[in-house]
Amino acid sequence: MKILNLTLKNFKGIRNFELNTNGQDVNAFGDNATGKTTLADAFMWLLFGKDSLNRADFEIKTLKPDGEPEHGLEHSVEAILELEDGQRLALKKVYQEKWTKKRGSATAEFTGHTTDYFVDGVPVQKKEYDARIAEIADENIFRLLTDPRYFNEVLHWQKRREMLLEVCGDVSDTDVIASNPELSRLSEILGNRTIEQHRKVIAARRSEINKELEKIPVRIDEVKLGLPNMDDISNAEELPNDIAKLREELRQKQEELAQAKAGGQVAEKTKELRLIEAQMMDLRNKHRQELDEKVGEKRRELSSVQHDMAELKAKIDSHNRNIKYRTSEISVLEERIKILRNNWHAENSKVFEQEQSTFLSLDTCPTCGQPLPKEQLLAAREKALEQFNKAKAEKLESINAEGKQLAARKSSLEDEIKVSRETVDKMTVELQEIEKQEAILKVEIDEIMKGAEPIESTPEYYQLNARYRDLQDEIRKLEADSSIAVAKIQKEIDALSEDIRALEQAQARIDTRINGLKRIEELKAEERKLAAEFEELEQQIYLTEEFIRAKVQMLEDKINSKFKFARFKLFNTLVNGGIEECCETTFQGVPYSNLNNGARLNIGLDIINTLSEHYGFAPVVFIDNAESVVNILPTKGQQIRLIVSAADKKLRIELAEREELKEVV
Repeated sequence: MKILNLTLKNFKGIRNFELNTNGQDVNAFGDNATGKTTLADAFMWLLFGKDSLNRADFEIKTLKPDGEPEHGLEHSVEAILELEDGQRLALKKVYQEKWTKKRGSATAEFTGHTTDYFVDGVPVQKKEYDARIAEIADENIFRLLTDPRYFNEVLHWQKRREMLLEVCGDVSDTDVIASNPELSRLSEILGNRTIEQHRKVIAARRSEINKELEKIPVRIDEVKLGLPNMDDISNAEELPNDIAKLREELRQKQEELAQAKAGGQVAEKTKELRLIEAQMMDLRNKHRQELDEKVGEKRRELSSVQHDMAELKAKIDSHNRNIKYRTSEISVLEERIKILRNNWHAENSKVFEQEQSTFLSLDTCPTCGQPLPKEQLLAAREKALEQFNKAKAEKLESINAEGKQLAARKSSLEDEIKVSRETVDKMTVELQEIEKQEAILKVEIDEIMKGAEPIESTPEYYQLNARYRDLQDEIRKLEADSSIAVAKIQKEIDALSEDIRALEQAQARIDTRINGLKRIEELKAEERKLAAEFEELEQQIYLTEEFIRAKVQMLEDKINSKFKFARFKLFNTLVNGGIEECCETTFQGVPYSNLNNGARLNIGLDIINTLSEHYGFAPVVFIDNAESVVNILPTKGQQIRLIVSAADKKLRIELAEREELKEVV
């Protein structure tokens, strides 16, 4: 793509400037602040609404000496471009203030700005304008191929690296593994993972193993510290039998104690006590059943009433929905009837009209050229009138028929709505009556519940409860008399329980020591297994690093072969021997950041040439501070070189012959 013409009016201080290039490279000379960079800003604003630094909020207006913008000016940029296919495209953008005179005011007020867009001289909307530019190239690609600094100074290194791989192609893992027999194991090790994914898996697993290996000695020490002392246990093998014997003696003593507590009189009194408990329970159940019978009928009536209420409400809701739907349908029908009525009047107002010239053109026979009789002409007109009237009558009849159908449907719907409304009114009255019945039943149920006599107040239950308390007192007295015998047996039981507890504690220490020693052996086995796995992971890390080193060399060789001067470092070797991704541009071994301005510019142009070839698009390249470079690398795209010249107080343009761009070998 080339700029054939670029015209600026009142743009960033340039009142009126026209650049004609004839498709050639351009040298723009000027002192500082004469408008060299403004050319690039104007072109980028024309395309994307931003300046050459990708800023959308830069000042477009021409400023007065006090720094305030001049008002009432049109600020415009226009360009004629020659596209890749040889076609020409004219673009224009006009930016101006909008002044509005409010009602009742004599002066206009500033209310904002407007931007007008033109493509090939035709006014268009912004959406159409942007779409036409997007057909030429994406904005990011355009900036990448227009500004020599963009790739190395604007793009993030990860984006630069991604773009190089896209342009030059990656190296497949299969090719890398095939290049070195030592890497053959990797295919089996990787499975479905990539090298990067597997290295992450290894790193995560190594970290886990290291943590586990650090913990195992601590765990072994903790287990050793927790091993109980066994010096006081001499008969470890006999402990289970001794514990079993003591437990049998304890069981016998507990039976003896139970017999002592359950003397004859106590058993008899306890039996009578349980009988009274059963009689009292029967009285409570009978009392509850009688109360349930009294309330049950009322509750069944209440449930029936509430069921009727629910059904009635559902029917009312159904009728209301029907009224809503039918009312909506009537509105639609009325609108359709209105349209038909208008159509009928329009059709009825039509009058037969036939130009006289139509008949005059038929006054001569097309076959013989002889004049036709007047009677024949009148007959033709009568026939046309008859056909017109017939068509009109049929159309009116069709409209009438459809109107009658719609009117009939509307009448039917209105009848349905009337019936539904009458039904709703009737059901609403019924619902109010049922709600009153519900309230009455709830009050009656509450009164029955409140009026019921408590079971504790009945004479029969009161007598049984008094006897129950007397029996409890008698049993307690009988048990107190046997307390001496019970105390003696209980003392023997306590002594046996203490002996059993001591033996069980000894057995527990034995079990704890056995389990602890077993756990120590398990931890040592786990330590050996983890160490072996760690060693295998170290070997895999070595293989992946060898793989990356081989891939680095192959990938960098492949990418660098695409460029004439620029070289790219895609990986850094770390202190620990590992490798990390990067993307650093170099020239003759010197990093881009340490190059002088001339080398940086030519490296940027070299990159633009390769990327232009990849994208199949070579836009104009703006080269700022071109005076600092002696030999500027030719580009496929047109070059506009911005050259600082103290002698040129106004912008001066020279056309330059384009140098031939040679292919990179």
